[in-house]
Amino acid sequence: MKGKLLSKLSRRQRVLLVVCLVMLLTSGILFLIARHLSGILYTQQEAERWQGESETEFSQVSCYLPADAKIGLNAVQSFRNAAMTKLREASVDVAGDEQLMLDCWSTTGKVVAVGETGKGDAAVIAVGGSFFDFHPIRLISGDYLRQSDLMQDRVLLDEELAWLLFGGTDLTGMTVKLNGVPFMVAGVIERETDFASRKAYTAGLGLFMSYDAYTLLEESAGISCYEFVLAQPVKDFAVNVAREKFPIGQGEIVCNTTRFEYGRRMDVILKYGMRSTQNTGVIFPYWENAARMVEDWAGLWTFLATVLLILPAIVAIVEIYRFLVYGKEKLEDEYWPEFKDRAEEAIRVRQRRRWERQHGMHEKKE
Repeated sequence: MKGKLLSKLSRRQRVLLVVCLVMLLTSGILFLIARHLSGILYTQQEAERWQGESETEFSQVSCYLPADAKIGLNAVQSFRNAAMTKLREASVDVAGDEQLMLDCWSTTGKVVAVGETGKGDAAVIAVGGSFFDFHPIRLISGDYLRQSDLMQDRVLLDEELAWLLFGGTDLTGMTVKLNGVPFMVAGVIERETDFASRKAYTAGLGLFMSYDAYTLLEESAGISCYEFVLAQPVKDFAVNVAREKFPIGQGEIVCNTTRFEYGRRMDVILKYGMRSTQNTGVIFPYWENAARMVEDWAGLWTFLATVLLILPAIVAIVEIYRFLVYGKEKLEDEYWPEFKDRAEEAIRVRQRRRWERQHGMHEKKE
């Protein structure tokens, strides 16, 4: 059957068919690559992890503040209260057992770190809230920093800094001095291994410490990045709450949950280059730069995959149109006359039978 069908096609039609099949296959592969890229960053997936098996939908949003307009913890608490108020207004039971909001905050800086075997400048990411739920960096040893810790004097070293300061990675309970102030090592982490995070992280040796503790070392410190997950009773609820209630100023708000959807990926390419014109004064943390890098690549593959569908789609539309026209002509030339004759014959038969019945009834009356 397939052989007979192909034999009826001209050489030009066969070549066009092969080209369309190759384009469809390539498009499918590019779509799969874009989808894979969209899922490699765990920092963008906290809403899904937090939702779990719950029927309540959640959305993750990130707020990046300008370098000269950082906020304090009072602003964070005010936003939490405002978010709960908006949920009540949306008829969501905020007094239920289900936790409807999760958040974290962070800022960056530099310290001089001194250990038993060495010292050096280290990049600091000062964190608060549920930071390591949003950023599940792999532990080599020890434990994460937690908001519930009674003492905020613990730090997490990355692997490179651990080797410089102590010559190893099993350091839990050891003492490290940051700007001359002693801190306890909570553990050692391994930096993310995905290509985007490796490329985006350029700060060198680094560590994580409590935001509260960092404000004691750097009094002018303020929150530059605020991230939260919020219940979403209607579409875009969480990001609209952030736009309305968070003191973002000239900063930028990103909806992490929807940033890799098809339309958003295409939008990145259609507005290619515009994001490079940055005049808001925001210095993005490395995980946001990594996400933007993935957006660019995922958007590129999505765009190319979409372009590759254009010719097969046009060919399909033309062939469907031709098939319909051919079918209409064949119906009118071959099937319709036969159908018409049969219909007329059926009508004549019915009329004849009706006449015979009527005639028979007349004879009975006589």
